Amino acid sequence: MIKKPLIGLTLEQLRDITDAVGLRPFAAKQIASWLYVKRVKSISMMTDLPKEARQRLNEEYCIGLAEPKDAAVSSDGTVKYLFEGVGGRDVEAVYIPDGDRATLCVSSQAGCKMNCQFCMTGRQGFNGNLSAAAIINQVLSIPQSRSLTNIVFMGMGEPLDNLQAVLNAIEILTAQWGFGWSPKRITVSSIGKLKELRTILDTTKVHIAISLHNPFPAERAGIMPVEKAFPIRDVIALLSNYDFSHQRRLSFEYIMWRDVNDSVKYADALVRLIGRLDCRFNLIRFHAIPGSDLRPSTIPTMERFRDYLNDHGITATIRASRGEDIMAACGMLAGKASAEAAAATE
Repeated sequence: MIKKPLIGLTLEQLRDITDAVGLRPFAAKQIASWLYVKRVKSISMMTDLPKEARQRLNEEYCIGLAEPKDAAVSSDGTVKYLFEGVGGRDVEAVYIPDGDRATLCVSSQAGCKMNCQFCMTGRQGFNGNLSAAAIINQVLSIPQSRSLTNIVFMGMGEPLDNLQAVLNAIEILTAQWGFGWSPKRITVSSIGKLKELRTILDTTKVHIAISLHNPFPAERAGIMPVEKAFPIRDVIALLSNYDFSHQRRLSFEYIMWRDVNDSVKYADALVRLIGRLDCRFNLIRFHAIPGSDLRPSTIPTMERFRDYLNDHGITATIRASRGEDIMAACGMLAGKASAEAAAATE
């Protein structure tokens, strides 16, 4: 019998288990502490539980930790980790050290359904959702786990397309019985699935990042098919109902392509599209991927674009490129099998 993992379970889910093995309700918090605070590697180490209860737990459950299958280290200190995924596709998480910050970019799906034309993950199809256990395992199983300061759901997959698992992971990361992190340490990136976006806005206080990339609907739909189902104007209308002036931050991701979306025409359209919405823009240099004719904008062009937005009241910065030499930068995550297939076609 395959044992079920305990990591990834919320306090309520752990209480169901303690009831089943005859433990009193407070034992769920004890187990949560062993999993997420003390971070034990075996049920036998949960020494404040009765031995008989540990034995019953061990019959059906395991901790569920799984070390990375591989790692690649960039010249800038970024590390890309490969984890076993689902549906035959491995998944990747990226560790990004930056001064006193240590960020982990986690995956929520093996592949992605969104089919964005500039993203290796999206271009290679969808293999399945990750469980909350598989998401939390990325956080717990890297060597730098204890030093992490931030988590971003910006790896493989559309987080809001796997909403419940992502919500469970956020609960574990932020609850006092779990990691006890402030929601300000977590960012969820999305193309803007409206119903799910509303849910995460209403039930959490995490930061939100929206993939925008083009202010003109027809052009955006050409590179992001989700524009047809979730128009960016509708996404912004929804976001306008929430307060981003205090604890929670809203940002827009904008990858820049030479002679495609990097002229003043596009910057001006963004100013008109955003209106008075309290937000910031992350301008991202495109990283070439196999099979794409898109080219990165020049740095002077990006600087002019940034300055135009800033001059018109929108805070904009150019995101530093990290991990490009190990295929760990924005839009380059693919998983081992897919990366090898892409290389074979070059």
